[in-house]
Amino acid sequence: MAVLVRTTDVAMREREELWRHAVSRSFVPLDFEFRGAGGFAGEIAGKTLGSVMVTEVTAAAHRAERTEKHIMRSDEAGFYKLSLPTSGRVRIAQDGREASLLPGDIAIYDTSRPYQVTFDGTCRVIMVMFPHRELRLPGDAIREVTARRVFGGRGLGGVVSPMLVNLAGHIDEVGDSHPMRLADNVVDLIGTLYASLLGECADASDSMRMLLTRAKMFIARHLEEPGLGPEAIAAACYVSTGYLHKLFRAEGMSVGRYIRERRLEQCRRDLLDPGSREVAVSAIGARWGFADAAHFSRVFKTSYGLAPREYRLSRDVIPAGALSDVS
Repeated sequence: MAVLVRTTDVAMREREELWRHAVSRSFVPLDFEFRGAGGFAGEIAGKTLGSVMVTEVTAAAHRAERTEKHIMRSDEAGFYKLSLPTSGRVRIAQDGREASLLPGDIAIYDTSRPYQVTFDGTCRVIMVMFPHRELRLPGDAIREVTARRVFGGRGLGGVVSPMLVNLAGHIDEVGDSHPMRLADNVVDLIGTLYASLLGECADASDSMRMLLTRAKMFIARHLEEPGLGPEAIAAACYVSTGYLHKLFRAEGMSVGRYIRERRLEQCRRDLLDPGSREVAVSAIGARWGFADAAHFSRVFKTSYGLAPREYRLSRDVIPAGALSDVS
């Protein structure tokens, strides 16, 4: 990985300010409390794979905090960050929980809500950061598993943890033709891990909420399938189609509308994806279930105010690697 910042390159008195600035540019703005008596030292190395940024952070004892003030001042889209220490102990706090991570353990957190990260000494941590949209799980469901320790030595954690360690160790060997596919696979595996954890954490007394979350997760995983509809979703959730409709009506939405909005959002993202510049608008619509190009254009314009082609032309495409300049 390319070294993005190394505090030992500057004078001791400048290191803390350099770290604040570098972390804000590489991730999101944070407040810091530096705890070492002998002066702070840290290094960030990283590489971007499509919309996924993989970094390795080595730093002395300190505490970083994302506050409501940071979030209110920010105009960037929300990101998920996954941390995996390879040495030392790291603590992640969000949503009223705190995860104490030892080497190999994993925790996820959301940059659109306040959180704290504490290095209890000199630590080395692999971090994977990606936009919310890449993790095809409902945001309200992810809130249930933020700052929860996933043990790296068993179950799906024992699959994902070594994969991420190997990814960080060999990321420079990835050729130019593979980063987008690799990024998709990494996020899909992370999504599988947290879908499994959500099933374990679900409150059995709140069966309607649990079933609605399960239905939304199924929809997210099968959005590209033409046959996706109430019958298939209900069968996957072991409920009747009538009960499925009842679950969505309780949220003020029909099943069909929910599917359509999720598909339109995926189309919108593809229209802004630099890797899809040469893909025809009609092909993007067809990929997400809108086989009729004229119908796709109408419903997209209703939702976003512009026809798909106009929307694509009206937006500046975010270049690959922009995650490293998030501020």
